[in-house]
Amino acid sequence: MGLREVVIHAWSWLNYKPVYSGTHHADAPGMPNRRAFPEANAMWVPEEDQKRLAAYKLLAAYDQNQAFELAEAAGDHHAREKREFGDPSMFIETVMSHVLGREQTITVHGAETDSEQPTPEEAMAARVQEQLREWADDEQLPMRIQQCERKSVSLGDGVYRLAWDPGRMRPTLRVHDPGFYFPVLPEDGDAGDYPTRVHFAWELPADPRRGTKARLRRITYELDWIRPATASGVDTKGRAVRAPLPAPEPDPDQPAAEVPPPLTPGDLYYPATGAIARQYPWNDTPSYVTCYLTDATWIIEDIKGTPDVDSLPLDGAVFATRGDGEVLDHLDLLIDFVPVVHVPNTVPPAEEHWGQSSLAKVLQVFDELASSDTDSAKASATTGSPMIGLWGKAAGSSMDVHDVTPGLMVKLGEGGGMIALDTSKNLAELRNHIGDLADRAAKIARLPAVALGTLDPSQAPSGYAMDVSLGPLDSLIASMRLARDHKYALMLKFVQRLYVAGQHPDWSGITPMPAKVAFGSYKPTDKQGVLTLVTEGVDGGVLSLETGLKMLMEAGFPIDDAAEEIDRIQSRQFDKARMLADATGDTQLVGDFLGVKVTEPDPAPAPQLPAAPGDQNPAQPAQDPAAQGTGGNTA
Repeated sequence: MGLREVVIHAWSWLNYKPVYSGTHHADAPGMPNRRAFPEANAMWVPEEDQKRLAAYKLLAAYDQNQAFELAEAAGDHHAREKREFGDPSMFIETVMSHVLGREQTITVHGAETDSEQPTPEEAMAARVQEQLREWADDEQLPMRIQQCERKSVSLGDGVYRLAWDPGRMRPTLRVHDPGFYFPVLPEDGDAGDYPTRVHFAWELPADPRRGTKARLRRITYELDWIRPATASGVDTKGRAVRAPLPAPEPDPDQPAAEVPPPLTPGDLYYPATGAIARQYPWNDTPSYVTCYLTDATWIIEDIKGTPDVDSLPLDGAVFATRGDGEVLDHLDLLIDFVPVVHVPNTVPPAEEHWGQSSLAKVLQVFDELASSDTDSAKASATTGSPMIGLWGKAAGSSMDVHDVTPGLMVKLGEGGGMIALDTSKNLAELRNHIGDLADRAAKIARLPAVALGTLDPSQAPSGYAMDVSLGPLDSLIASMRLARDHKYALMLKFVQRLYVAGQHPDWSGITPMPAKVAFGSYKPTDKQGVLTLVTEGVDGGVLSLETGLKMLMEAGFPIDDAAEEIDRIQSRQFDKARMLADATGDTQLVGDFLGVKVTEPDPAPAPQLPAAPGDQNPAQPAQDPAAQGTGGNTA
């Protein structure tokens, strides 16, 4: 009966697009259109990645208001009449801004402590946090995050690549288009596991002016067993390659089987198994694996057969050379991890690796919006310049009027008349339909009007009602941040390990610790309402000052350091200081509360009372009357 097989996969939500699903007669069934997506149909692209690359290009076209060009390539001759007013781009920017929040902060658990004598763990956490924040400033981390997150939100996936830069003495962070990212996923395992081999590959076009042919470049990271040490050299073809070092001089008394191969300093050789182990600073036990880096380039016309990106023959490749002279041909990076972080936009389904674009569920609505905008533009043209019909002969002339201009007067003869075509009602209906489609898209994407910024402030409900309306957005952002939390924690772990492996002096004695990137609040806040709530809560004794300051910081008040702000507040609370003194009688405690040094007054001298007449001054000894020479007689 010619039934068509229905296949559901990570990008099957695009099957409704003829340009994507391969319905053109010249394309293979179910494969992307070759005219629209020549990159996805390149010889070296694996078949399982062709739909993914085509989906990326189609989504990027919607983001750049160029979807009509791909439709035209698929045979739609009226595609250039379509109006694209940037609705997909607006949705992408809105979702990205809410996912990232107002700010992004690197935090290490235990670093924020008010203790005057922090524990060694707290001191180490504070030191790691300070060093990571300095690295973030040097690498412009907020900008890098925005670059990656825009690709993640719009395309469904974003990719970071880390590398140690000996010149800058710090790890460098770069963002890559996911279309260049080709992980080798296990066929018999969970595709959500971390891949042990990753390729970045792209084509370099030919340049006739420089005499260069079309080339293919591939950068590969691979985890493999530790091998004997190598050095930069040249093969018989004159290519720069890595060659094994000469074996060390054997000990005459040592059996040949126990003679170790050339080793990297610090490696351990086990003759019984032939394995080589290495003790990394961040591991408790030796490891037998390391990460190798290869940067190779091929001339495309020289590639024989149909190898994919993972099976390109290395005998015809030209290897790149790093700035320090090291040839990037299986160069041992002296780390036991692949310094690549893939950031999916959504939590991938079970046993899947890829995320889903935020445009996926609303793409058909955007197509309807583009069609309605096109119809609205045509209707507005006939409304502003309506079609007019005239009948009857102009008086005294046989002139036929075809163009009506302002100020033109036509005098018609007997029985003449005029009628204008009124399309304003159709235009109004089209505009209402466009509004309905926009609301439908926002509802499907879980973006309420207050989040899109389309809510009229004069008609805004109460703060509680606005908070309830943000419920769908809360669940959306919570799920998207869940997909990112582990990825950014992994990136900061890699940064710390690269610093330790690079032996940076400022990281001497530092133990890598778990760190995370905390995203700020995304909700619109009533600052006056939050300030009133905090004031009443702190004064009423139901909120601590620390909790109140945290609420103010989340509301967007310019408070940089909560502990310093508390000291400032308390240094001016003289009434509370007086109450503390009356309650405790401890002036030292009052001084600590105000943040000042209280000087104790000197004790008052004992009072000297004047002696009454006839009283003996107790401070002076009694006198013998005979010693006064008066014989005891008084005057």
